[in-house]
Amino acid sequence: MNIGIGLPAATAGVDGRILVEWARRAETFPFSALGVIDRIVFPNYDPLLALSAAAAVTSRVRLVTAVLLAPLRTNTALFAKQAVTLDDLSGGRLVLGMGVGIRKDDFDISGADFHHRGRIFEQELHELRAVWSGQRGIGPAPIRPGGPEIMIGGRSDPAIRRAAEFGAGWTQGTGGPEEFKRCTDILHAAWSELGRTGVPPLQSVVYFALGKDAESNAERQLRSYYGFRGPAAGGKVAEDAALTPDAIKRTIASYEALGCDELIFLPCSLDVTEVDRLAEVVF
Repeated sequence: MNIGIGLPAATAGVDGRILVEWARRAETFPFSALGVIDRIVFPNYDPLLALSAAAAVTSRVRLVTAVLLAPLRTNTALFAKQAVTLDDLSGGRLVLGMGVGIRKDDFDISGADFHHRGRIFEQELHELRAVWSGQRGIGPAPIRPGGPEIMIGGRSDPAIRRAAEFGAGWTQGTGGPEEFKRCTDILHAAWSELGRTGVPPLQSVVYFALGKDAESNAERQLRSYYGFRGPAAGGKVAEDAALTPDAIKRTIASYEALGCDELIFLPCSLDVTEVDRLAEVVF
């Protein structure tokens, strides 16, 4: 199983200089990917711009949105151009994980339709492929035929079926190993039902924090990011966060046993030495 690391693009106090140094340092280790998550009504960096900064100081590691909330990008032609530009600039390293999102405030401020977001997302997927196949006259031409690799995120039945129909594979986001197994059982059934061959790539993310302030860093980050849940903010996610070397190793073993192909550890701190700490545990 491949191990990736998240960029601190949505970490409390986000700082561009730290993000760039984080990317540089991560590529010196065998991490498979640099991952970012997405929000609008939150003090995070835009995922494509954050990955562009990382692309400029790296040459090997894959650049993954896990996930980008596609229905918030209401101009699909512009979104397609931005994504393929990043993919080209990085030498074909973009993995475009996408989902619909669940936070209504992001949709309200974007002027996007929250209630029909699944249907809109599927229309976007068709349009992205049309642009990247040259049907709309929009460049640049993709490095890879058909454009960047697409992974579909989400744990609802429609989201999982969407992954089987449109995606190269499926990404869980947070949720833990038990939920991962439930979803992948549905995915494999839908994959076969649609007549797709081979095995879909499977990906998940999990939060981590190491060092003496691990617990407080994780609590601060998760309660901030998941504050929309009210008093239970960060509850289940906090339970799933890996805060010790042993917890990280157990998490890796659990996901690997379930057939996960890539696990991306999202940071809860801006301390760039977290990159070294995680690498020491996993490699």
